[in-house]
Amino acid sequence: MSKESRKFHVPDALANLYDFANTMDLRHFTHHGIQHQQADELHNLAALGEWMRQHALIERAAAPSPKTFEAALRLRAAIRDYLKCEPAERHRKPAVTAPLNAAMEPFALRVATIGKDGFALRPVTSDAQAGLSAIVAELYDAASAGTLERLKMCAADECQRVFFDRSKPGTRRWCQSTLCGNREKTRTYRERHRHDPASEI
Repeated sequence: MSKESRKFHVPDALANLYDFANTMDLRHFTHHGIQHQQADELHNLAALGEWMRQHALIERAAAPSPKTFEAALRLRAAIRDYLKCEPAERHRKPAVTAPLNAAMEPFALRVATIGKDGFALRPVTSDAQAGLSAIVAELYDAASAGTLERLKMCAADECQRVFFDRSKPGTRRWCQSTLCGNREKTRTYRERHRHDPASEI
């Protein structure tokens, strides 16, 4: 669990998935006079290995292969495209679900017993790729538990940060209403009044 997932109270069962999706930071807005710099935490093979070690998804001495690195980037892109869709529309768009299915294919999972009368999805392999399989398992578990619909992408084009919607009705559109929400509302207000002749009277 990262500082970000703790800060925004993301459930433990979704923390790795949340952090993985947000390793691509596309934010490019200005806040308090400071321009946010875009970044990619998984900018190379070594960076992926370090990220996985920080999240206890890989043994300290292990290292992902170039093939796993490419698969990881495809998986992240497919997950972000999926979360960008409105929850009710996610499974109605083959253009979104087909790439996600293909991206998950390299990360095989099996059903295993845990504790008394319990079952869980576990990676088939025990190599570095297994850590990413665990993220796919989180995706499945969250969908089964009904919590995946609360994992969304901020609707602000200059943000696109994945967030966990903790609102009671589950209808939030922005990662933070005081930041992205206010910017979007202000922009909409200005656009409306720019084209409203009555506003010039």
